[in-house]
Amino acid sequence: MGKPALNSQVITQIGFVVHDVEGTAAAYAAFFGVPMPEITMSEPEAVAKTEYLNGPTTARAKLAFIDAGSVQIELIEPDQEPSTWREFLDIHGEGVHHIAFAIEGMEAAISTMEGRGMGLLQRGEFPGGRYAYMDALPQLKVLVELLENR
Repeated sequence: MGKPALNSQVITQIGFVVHDVEGTAAAYAAFFGVPMPEITMSEPEAVAKTEYLNGPTTARAKLAFIDAGSVQIELIEPDQEPSTWREFLDIHGEGVHHIAFAIEGMEAAISTMEGRGMGLLQRGEFPGGRYAYMDALPQLKVLVELLENR
């Protein structure tokens, strides 16, 4: 056995890209018997500083978060601007986009993942933290999101 890729082996979130975040959120809320989650917008460019394929993008998305025990479900309805969300939806349709791990040391984690052949697709910031999507599709059949809270 080799050294693990991340300092965490706990999946904290499963993210889905969808065409209709409101309808999908309502379906999940009914399924779990929980209140309808708040629908929010991802942060604007000035806050998010989103980069997609090593360049800036103004991409935003409608978001909903549902706590389902030890895992959070994130629903993402992307706008039309270039992003990993938009690309995934256009190519694969609705479905599982990523699994997320809470990490510490974003740059080191990105470097480790890249060293394993999992390139950086998109990164950005949100109030209280930052994220990076790593291309683990060839190896793990899903993108990996690195989540770092500050």
